[in-house]
Amino acid sequence: MAYSVKAFPLKDNRLPARALRTVKVIIALLFVLPASLFFLYPQIFYCELIGLSGFHENGLVYFSPEISPASYKKLGAAIKKSEARVDSFYSGKKSSPRIIICSNLQQYQRYCSSTEGAGCSVGTPWGNSYVILNAQGANMDVIAHEMSHIELLKRVGWWKVTSDIPQWFNEGVALMLDKRFVNNPDPALKYLDYMDEWMYYTGGGQEILELEEITTIKEFFNGGQKKVMLAYMSAGMEVAYWQTLSGGDGMQKFIENLSAGKSFEEAYLNAEDEKLRRYFRRLPPNPLRLQVSEKKSD
Repeated sequence: MAYSVKAFPLKDNRLPARALRTVKVIIALLFVLPASLFFLYPQIFYCELIGLSGFHENGLVYFSPEISPASYKKLGAAIKKSEARVDSFYSGKKSSPRIIICSNLQQYQRYCSSTEGAGCSVGTPWGNSYVILNAQGANMDVIAHEMSHIELLKRVGWWKVTSDIPQWFNEGVALMLDKRFVNNPDPALKYLDYMDEWMYYTGGGQEILELEEITTIKEFFNGGQKKVMLAYMSAGMEVAYWQTLSGGDGMQKFIENLSAGKSFEEAYLNAEDEKLRRYFRRLPPNPLRLQVSEKKSD
């Protein structure tokens, strides 16, 4: 018996031209994006590769090879105390940044993209975060300040922080955990102390830097040292005043309002408590808010 065999056409496994172009674009992006990241934000690139840097890893903390192991315990204790401040202020700490401790300005500049200050923070859209410290000037206040930035980032999200949260608020909140300029645990007294500092840097209120002038990172840190210090004192005074009027759960109410879809301004003002406004009505008026009121009346 003869059997006939049907000839079946072979499948063409080649991708259609449009799909092939798409694959080529994806492959190109896989190479281009890391390169772009390196040139635009080299500090993120270096932070992401910290595990390959030769720094000594101890949990989430990375010590420069030049730092003596004898210093690990002291620096570790400062980190733990700073974390406790974050935990207390935010009613629970949710962020877990990697902490990179540098031994010199050259290392610090690589991971922080700046030689200014003793600490900085780096956050990414995909959720990784870093606190970079210069061991020469790092202390509990510096660490708590930078950890506050990372905690706010974790609570409200990278996009919200970069697009809706003004820099004066971000810095002002960090100052509530940072005792370098004002060391007073009571928000109302802290407000008065910041007002004293603000009066000094404004020459008795003559050279005011309004909040709307320091909403972006560039605006906040643009200018000489005196202008930057005035930006800090303005932010500290406003946020201390806000904390006084919003009470102990003000930060939680603010974050809940943001999570519910409210804008920054709505979430910020809605966190204030009417009873506390009446209770603290005898406090000296906030000069920054007086400026806003005068503009609105015009």
